[in-house]
Amino acid sequence: MTTPDDGSISPATGSAPVPSPDTVAPGQTVVHKVEIETRIIWQIIGAALTTLVLLWALNEARGVVSMVAISFFFSLALDPLVRRLTERFEWRRGPATGVVYVAGLVFGFFLIVILIPSIAQLAKSVGENGAAWIADLNEFTEDNLGFELSSEANAAELAEGADAALDEWTDDAFGTILGIASSGVGFLFSLATIAMFTFYFTADAPRVKRAVLRLFKPDTQLRIGWTWDQAIVQTGGYFYSRMILFFINGLGFFFTMVAVGVPTTVAVSLALFGGFVSVFIPAVGTYIGAAIPILITFALEGVTAALIVLGYAVLYQQVENLWLSPKISSETMTLNGGVAFGAALAGGAIAGPMGAFTALPVAALMSSFISNYVASYEVVYESPPPTGGESSKSRKRKRPKAG
Repeated sequence: MTTPDDGSISPATGSAPVPSPDTVAPGQTVVHKVEIETRIIWQIIGAALTTLVLLWALNEARGVVSMVAISFFFSLALDPLVRRLTERFEWRRGPATGVVYVAGLVFGFFLIVILIPSIAQLAKSVGENGAAWIADLNEFTEDNLGFELSSEANAAELAEGADAALDEWTDDAFGTILGIASSGVGFLFSLATIAMFTFYFTADAPRVKRAVLRLFKPDTQLRIGWTWDQAIVQTGGYFYSRMILFFINGLGFFFTMVAVGVPTTVAVSLALFGGFVSVFIPAVGTYIGAAIPILITFALEGVTAALIVLGYAVLYQQVENLWLSPKISSETMTLNGGVAFGAALAGGAIAGPMGAFTALPVAALMSSFISNYVASYEVVYESPPPTGGESSKSRKRKRPKAG
């Protein structure tokens, strides 16, 4: 049976004919009917519901996910040291990881035993002599710079505020470490969870890596394996090179301040602060880490001692930039200073202090990945040097010929 000319439904075909552009009269509206199978509709609904459930589950488990991510980062940092122990002493990865854990606990306990009393002693010194220090600083600025920082009443308030802040920090530190009661159970659980995942990721790193690579094709395995190894190199190199520089700078600060007369207990806390901040905070950390020890030294021992500490900070910074840092970390992590500063700011905004700490090796890994997988070409164009005696308007510009 043929299709009627009036556009009605033909009994033979069971569907309406599709009018051609030649048969449509001017001004006539053509309506196309689109039918979607019920199966496709249910697939779309199922995919949307699955996505919502996964997002809800990730949001509910964000604490666990963040702990797993932190543990994986720590395992990348521990892997080079564990690998060296296994290669040198022929240990298995489990005992080697346990030795690294014990060494880390001993080091942390050592820092706590030294740092907390030092901060307490510094708080006591600020409380007893803070007003006199600020008064001396006022006198110095007024005699040499022509202005006064604060009045005597403000000086006393500033000293009391600094004393209270240091006391509060010390009490919080003691409470976090020793006085964990009802509210500290969650902290202990998080710490134990991170330690457990870190131990597992580090001790079974080869097995975990093989399990992940089995999920991909051989060519993809090469890329993922290279990226994984680069993550270990960048993270471990960053962590260990920073720790070495931290020890060197901290010892330099300590001996310099003790030599100019700063009490040992105060010098320890200031040296740890100066060394850590100047090494682990990019760009501005150098100035922040040196400013506090210099100011405290000025308050305790006067202008000459403060200038000696300032001279050490400037000299060390030059030695680190020109010799120490290239020797220690040039082969492990190279990152532009501006990129490092921006990465630290972005990491801190996203995940707080831990994000700022982990942002640098992540940025270095991304930079290394881009340099290896993004095509780069030789630069053939160079801006011509300005010709003397010619203005920019009169100078002829030659356009490159296509092809």
